[in-house]
Amino acid sequence: MAVRNIILDFGGVIIDVDYLQAAESFRKLGISDFEVLYSRKSQASFFDDFETGKLSNRQFREHVRTLLTGKVTDRQIDAAWNSMVFSIPRKRLDYLLDLKEQYKLFLLSNTNRIHIKDFTEKLERKFGKHLLNRIFEKLYFSCSIGIRKPDPLIFQMVISENRLKPGETIFVDDSIQHIRGAREAGIKSYHLDVTKYKLEDWLPDILQKNSLNS
Repeated sequence: MAVRNIILDFGGVIIDVDYLQAAESFRKLGISDFEVLYSRKSQASFFDDFETGKLSNRQFREHVRTLLTGKVTDRQIDAAWNSMVFSIPRKRLDYLLDLKEQYKLFLLSNTNRIHIKDFTEKLERKFGKHLLNRIFEKLYFSCSIGIRKPDPLIFQMVISENRLKPGETIFVDDSIQHIRGAREAGIKSYHLDVTKYKLEDWLPDILQKNSLNS
């Protein structure tokens, strides 16, 4: 079947993310092993709780403070946490805007309310208001729905709520564990290795292969 719908991850796939930058920022605050606590491949359980809305912003900051010996402000914690999040390159944005003319696009992100506020402000300053809503049919943020990837339920939710046919849908993510969850839900899924490729250069080949196989 031809691809009609594309579900895209956000951090790393669409918006540039640098985990090492966050590790360095938290190292300056006194957490020497942040990259062990949080990375693309795995993270400590309190990050899971934050990304599913079980922890408020205040509770998250307080948990971070238990890992520190000195005093830090909310602003310092937020700045360190947000230091990993950058923006969307113009070339990628143009590609997404072209892509939405041919496919229904959906955003599916494991994220939290501090990051949402930060990247919303960054994108608004650069591209104007409601950029993501102009690109995507619907936005799914884990902290708002209480489920995070790779739980198959979150993929089933996107499929069910939007009445999508799994055979006409693909999912793209830069974390291999999320790919496995999507496949369990019956969605054809592709791992984007962001150390080698950019979405705008890599996805056209994936779509072309699917077109030839349909």
